[in-house]
Amino acid sequence: MKSLLKTSLPTKSLLVLLLLASTALAADPLPSWNDTAPKKAIVAFVERVTKEGSHAYVPAPERIATFDNDGTLWSEQPIYFPQAFTFDRIRHLAPQHPEWREKQPFKAVIGGDMKTVLAADERALLELEVATHAGMTTEEYAQLVRDWSVKAKHPRTGRLYTEMVYQPMIELLDYLRANGFKTFIVSGGDAEFMRPWTEKVYGIPPEQVVGSSMKTRFELRNGKPVMVHLPGIDFIDDSTGKPLAINEHIGRRPIAACGNSDGDLQMLQWTTAGTGARFALLVHHTDASREWAYDRTSPIGRLDKALDEAHAKGWTVVDMKNDWKVVYPFEKK
Repeated sequence: MKSLLKTSLPTKSLLVLLLLASTALAADPLPSWNDTAPKKAIVAFVERVTKEGSHAYVPAPERIATFDNDGTLWSEQPIYFPQAFTFDRIRHLAPQHPEWREKQPFKAVIGGDMKTVLAADERALLELEVATHAGMTTEEYAQLVRDWSVKAKHPRTGRLYTEMVYQPMIELLDYLRANGFKTFIVSGGDAEFMRPWTEKVYGIPPEQVVGSSMKTRFELRNGKPVMVHLPGIDFIDDSTGKPLAINEHIGRRPIAACGNSDGDLQMLQWTTAGTGARFALLVHHTDASREWAYDRTSPIGRLDKALDEAHAKGWTVVDMKNDWKVVYPFEKK
């Protein structure tokens, strides 16, 4: 204390300024967001629905927020990351399946012909996953995903796929939960692919992950009860499937929803059609240097109809280049 009192006035002023600056940063729930319209809209919405006595107040049990995963919480270029996992499995198993070398889209995956692979529809891509994982127990499949997630690296950045998450969206998840929200993933990706790692990466437990699914069956193997993947698709959680899945698995209409593509449009429509305060957010990929820039014509994460509707209805559109200070957590380091 004595040394502080002996400090010169300019030095003490500097210390005070540094203290005030650090306090301001600590108080900012979204430090990786620029102080632009999307950040202000997020904070204003949260303050409205959590202020007791406000006409917009929403009780905590009803504060449900849903998030798409691919392109909303982590990157999705040059291919969807769950597909990267499946493609690695196809290449690994190809010697055991010579018939794949003449069958599309297996042939394209093995040969690295991504143009042909990306031309396939979502059902065909899910069938690749079915072919590589049918017969496995859910525990065996989850272990494969865990093993892959700690060693597989993105082809452009050389980072683990689980490091390719968006720091601003991680902060948004934390901010919502700190204000009584329950956060769910509602993704077109396979739910069982996401559940082994989402709690560690996003803080979202497996029971709050809704996604596409393969058919499964209960069996006794050597007297042990297991769930086994079957060769068939059970449900595709995309487009109109998303509100159906929310209704079935969550049972409450969200008051906030975040996406990035036309596949999220119906989820945002369903969310904003409810009564009371509502919030819809689209991540627009506009940063070709730090991430990727794409929207209306992209075969991955196409954002066309949803972008038009967002502008028409006043939904929040995040311009990644202008609204985010950093994209990935490793940029902070």
